[in-house]
Amino acid sequence: MDLLRQKKHAVRGFLDDQFLIAMPGMKDDRFARAVIYVCAHSDEGAMGLIINQAQQMPFPDLLVQLGILDEQEVIRLPQKARDFVVRNGGPVDRSRGFVLHSGDYTVESSLPVSDDICLTATVDILRAISAGRGPRHALMALGYSGWGAGQLESEIAENGWLTCPATPELLFDADIDRKYDRILASIGINPAHLSMTAGHA
Repeated sequence: MDLLRQKKHAVRGFLDDQFLIAMPGMKDDRFARAVIYVCAHSDEGAMGLIINQAQQMPFPDLLVQLGILDEQEVIRLPQKARDFVVRNGGPVDRSRGFVLHSGDYTVESSLPVSDDICLTATVDILRAISAGRGPRHALMALGYSGWGAGQLESEIAENGWLTCPATPELLFDADIDRKYDRILASIGINPAHLSMTAGHA
C-alpha cells in the first residue's frame, strides 16, 4: 500500500476521485459491471475500491469479529450503523478494511482523496460509526483493487474501463444494485449502447 503512504504528501493523481466503469468487454469476471472509485493514482500505479458489490457479511457481525463490539452491544447499534453495507472492494488483501467517507469527520490516519472525500483504513472510524458519531456519509469495503505502473492506463486504452468524475451522491448512496446503470446514465450513456470493442477514429 505504498501508494496510500505517498498520498499523504503527494500531488493529486490524474484519476484520483474518478469512477472507473467496467466496459462490457471486461475480460476479468471479478470486475464485470464493476464501478471502482479511484483513491490513489500516480506513475507507480493505482488503487481503488469497487463500490457496487456487496459482501455477505453484515456490518454488526464484522464489528463483533474485530472485537469492537460484543454480541450484547450489537442490539444498541444505531439504525444507520446496523444498515451499513460492507462492500467487496476488490481482490487484493480481502481481510483488510477501508472506509471512504465525507471530510466532515477525520482521524489522524485519514488520507484526503479529494476536497470532500477521505479514506481511512483504521478501526477508529468503525468505532465512531458504531457509536453514531462518525462521518455524515461513509461506505466500507473489504479488500481493494490495485494496478502496477502503467497497467490501468493501458486497460483504459484497450477499452476495459470508462472514466468519469465521481460525485458524492452517486458514491455514497445505498442503491448498490442500480449504481452501474445510474452512473452511466449520469454521463448520458445507455448501457445497451456500449461497445464490446475499442473504437478507432
